Amino acid sequence: MNLEPPIFETRCLSSLTKVFADSEIIDPIVTSTTALLKETVSFQIAYRASKIVKGLKVAVNSGFLNNIAVRNVGLVPSELPCYPNHDDFVLRDTPGLYPDPLYPITEDQELIAFPGQWRSLWITVIIPEDCPAGDYSIVISISDEEKTCSSQETFSIEVIPQKLPDQKLIHTEWFNTDCLATWYGVEVFSSEHWKLIDCYMENAAKHGINMLYTPIFTPPIETKIGNERLTTQLVSIQKQGDIYHFDFSLLDVWIEKCQAYGIQYLEMAHLFTQWGARHAPKILVLENNKLKQLFGWHTDSQGEDYTGFLKQFLPALVQYLDAKNLHGRVYFHISDEPRTDRLEEYTSLSKLVKELIGDYPIMDAISELEIYESSAMNNPVPSNDEIDIFLENKVENLWTYYCCMQGDHYLSNRFFNLPSTRNRIIGLQLYKYDLKGFLHWGYNHWYTGLSVKEINPFLNTDAGYCFPSGDAFLVYPGETGPIDSIRSEVFYEALQDLRALQLLEEWIGKEKVLQLLEEDAGPITFRQYPHELLWLLDIRNKINRMIKELAGC
Repeated sequence: MNLEPPIFETRCLSSLTKVFADSEIIDPIVTSTTALLKETVSFQIAYRASKIVKGLKVAVNSGFLNNIAVRNVGLVPSELPCYPNHDDFVLRDTPGLYPDPLYPITEDQELIAFPGQWRSLWITVIIPEDCPAGDYSIVISISDEEKTCSSQETFSIEVIPQKLPDQKLIHTEWFNTDCLATWYGVEVFSSEHWKLIDCYMENAAKHGINMLYTPIFTPPIETKIGNERLTTQLVSIQKQGDIYHFDFSLLDVWIEKCQAYGIQYLEMAHLFTQWGARHAPKILVLENNKLKQLFGWHTDSQGEDYTGFLKQFLPALVQYLDAKNLHGRVYFHISDEPRTDRLEEYTSLSKLVKELIGDYPIMDAISELEIYESSAMNNPVPSNDEIDIFLENKVENLWTYYCCMQGDHYLSNRFFNLPSTRNRIIGLQLYKYDLKGFLHWGYNHWYTGLSVKEINPFLNTDAGYCFPSGDAFLVYPGETGPIDSIRSEVFYEALQDLRALQLLEEWIGKEKVLQLLEEDAGPITFRQYPHELLWLLDIRNKINRMIKELAGC
């Protein structure tokens, strides 16, 4: 019998490496970084053994830095990692197991090293606001009880005593309350549902999501024509003759929770259906003591019934929002991704809504400049492959977004099969073009495409073979709350890059910041940027060290 202990090895890696179980690690070892105060730093420890080893434990020795979380990077299947028109800046384009969910490790939990398979730990460090400047070492030890397998890695952080400024960018990831209710099997807006909403709101806020999609009505997004999503309507409505009465009690609760978690902005659910505003959203109304669906797919968006309703509802909502001192922090939607074949309809409805909401802004995801120019929209949100024409025309209050279609031309995105550098580069792009906001449709969309049925996101990661894995959701449903993903952590790093650049700009001005970014890399655009992992890590450290020098730290 062979009693030789297994060969056990570890490697210290940055957060930008994706560790696959079935391939060698080719990314460089990274053992240090710099960080500003109030910043979240992540790195990884990859591990494997020559034969299966159970009962591994993780120990952390960090000295002064105490706010450290260690999570295990899980594997989930992807049957549709990308569409066929992808570019060559991908990790792979084949189905298989991909690293993504970050499972918390409890004290009594044991790790397993699988023979010949790389796995990894994800370590997150939050730098306190009052942390003294200096170099800090975090020692991660992994060993079994008999110490036959044992390894230790050290990661160093140089803390620079300058605070990362607050986030200025408005960032929304569409928050699906119906998905919470269906996955956890709770009644909509019951006490159990509100507890879940609390957990997911808190998680969103911690990851830089400072605007929340608010279901004043059941949102008419990602819904098959003629089908309905579970009713999630925060506004109670009663009709007496031709007069509507509105109860905003549930909206009160929603707003209070958002404010408690530091979510500064609200976006009202779309007032018309997706891709052209042909119909009204699903709206329940109490009439003659009977609750019925007064509006929906059967409703002409420009008909007198629905426009008459809006003429009563929107002024009442604006009056309510004004009383809540929310002016300037609430945005409205007309229709998601309207098309030019519905231009006249969209233009007419946007102008009607604008008359009713006054100077509250309207934002929508759009692709054509013509739609923006002909409508009453204040904040156009073109995709990152359609944004150039908007930039060339110096459109103000410009946002951007990406979704399932932006998988070519080296566009930033966060599919499973893309390098994490392609996720994180968005921070530099948002900074260069002074964008006001970033929108994405998939915070927790645990349904198939068009929301036909629910899915198990641990088993189906592509919305029922509809969207590339990684498009439809950022978080997984844990037992009592969200499980984070590699993608949510890396995107938050991008937002921190943006904030660090804004801090440096206060010292040297924007022109010199851009010179710093592009002096070796060449022009950074939405389609052109360095692809090397070390370049992105190095440029961020260069930014931090310049801040240190300018501040005389």
